[in-house]
Order: sequence, then C-alpha cells, then structure tokens
Amino acid sequence: MYSKTTKKINITVNPYFLEDQSEPEDQHYVWAYQVTIDNQSKEKVQLKKRYWKIIDSNGIEQEVRGEGVVGEQPILNPGEKFEYTSGTPLSTPSGFMEGYYEMETLKGNIFEAEIPQFSLDSPFIISQLN
Repeated sequence: MYSKTTKKINITVNPYFLEDQSEPEDQHYVWAYQVTIDNQSKEKVQLKKRYWKIIDSNGIEQEVRGEGVVGEQPILNPGEKFEYTSGTPLSTPSGFMEGYYEMETLKGNIFEAEIPQFSLDSPFIISQLN
C-alpha cells in the first residue's frame, strides 16, 4: 500500500498484478489498482480532474488527463471516503505510476491532492546480479 496526504486529503493506492489478463509472451502486462480517497479535512471537497504519469521499465512515459475518476466527480463530506478500482497495461513487466487529483472546495478553492508514486511489479521481472 502507498499513501500520501495533501491538505488533509489522504490518498491510498493498492496495486496488484492481473496475471489472467496479461500475456508476457506478447509483452502485455496488466495491473489493477484500488484507490481510497479519504477527506480528513473539515471542508466538503469535490474531485474534479485526474492526472496520471505512467512510466514503464524502459523509461517511456505516458500521461493521462481527464474529468473525474471512473465516470464520476465524487463529492466527499468531512470524514467521508471514496473508493474505486481501475487498471493500466504496460509493454514491460514493471513500471511506476504517480499523479494528482484536482480537488475543489465549496468556496471554489482548487488544489492538487498528490497521488503517491507506486510501483507496478509482476512475477516476470528479470533481476540481474552484477
């Protein structure tokens, strides 16, 4: 599990490899990740946008931007949590993801709640000892 708090918005990510959807012989590896967004502040906030940077083990970066998450722009009252699961494919057996959610308070204040960088690891990673 990976966790980070920005302005009392705690984001926890739990990634896991999906072996049944991956095809290593075709350089196709798939992960799911469960995200929990926990509003530990005293203000109501809404998740407006998302930004992800996905980096494979060759260092190739991909950026994803969009409105909300999984088709929603959830509103979280103080003390409320929102959970969702999504996924990503890579052409390498490992990589990293990081990003942020653009959040807005009722007063119209916008801020970026950072998503912790997390690793995408599969059982097909080849380790080499020098």
